[in-house]
Amino acid sequence: MASALPVLRRSFADSWRSLLGWTVGVAGALALYLPLYPSINGAGQMDQMIASMPPELVKTMGIEQISSGPGYVQGTFYGLIGVLLLTIAGTSWGASAIAGAEESGRLELDLAHGVGRLQYALESALSIVVRLLWLGGFAALMVIVLDGPAQLGLDAANVVAASTSLVGLTLVSATMALAVGAITGRRSIATVAGAGVAVLGYVINAVAAQSSDLEGARAISPYAWAFRNTPLVDGFDAGGLVLLVGVSAALTVVAVFALRRRDVVG
Repeated sequence: MASALPVLRRSFADSWRSLLGWTVGVAGALALYLPLYPSINGAGQMDQMIASMPPELVKTMGIEQISSGPGYVQGTFYGLIGVLLLTIAGTSWGASAIAGAEESGRLELDLAHGVGRLQYALESALSIVVRLLWLGGFAALMVIVLDGPAQLGLDAANVVAASTSLVGLTLVSATMALAVGAITGRRSIATVAGAGVAVLGYVINAVAAQSSDLEGARAISPYAWAFRNTPLVDGFDAGGLVLLVGVSAALTVVAVFALRRRDVVG
């Protein structure tokens, strides 16, 4: 494996079909939800729906502003379906990168052919970042394309900001799966860890939304770091992005050290 970035190249060769599938999934979700906005909002159905729901549930779901274009896109895609899709994809890739490769025997073979453990872990992380950036960029492009026909009234720069926050949020789950996979060598455990971060972050943010006394809990929620401000309205949140990227970088470092110190089981 003397070619440049062998692990990165191999990961793309092995996963391009799944990446295409996730891209189609993102496209399908956006094509399904966004064009519905003019008809639903014009008939006043969303305001009626919100008024009929318990206020606590509205806050938990984060759909207080769903009758506006940015609020609708945030409530349906960026804050819900998009998070779900990219979290599943990223966690799957993170769990497969080291733990999955070890269980299949490929990791031991790659390391035996001159790929260092540091290189393997870093290129695996880079591969995940690139694939999530692709999905986030594709989502941003499609939202911008649908903005006019769906009468959403979005700002293109803010759409990019929202997609960046989405990628940063889901990268935390992906790198958690990568790190736990490097520590344990078990794909199932890595998957649970990555998914657990996403679920726990969402639950903490939802519970904190119920009372001002619990507002401080959002400080430990990656979901809140991404969407405590509404990127589709407020633009980039530098502080939130620094937290998301910083935690993901730290988890990647954990993966590097764990892989270097542990015996790989073939």
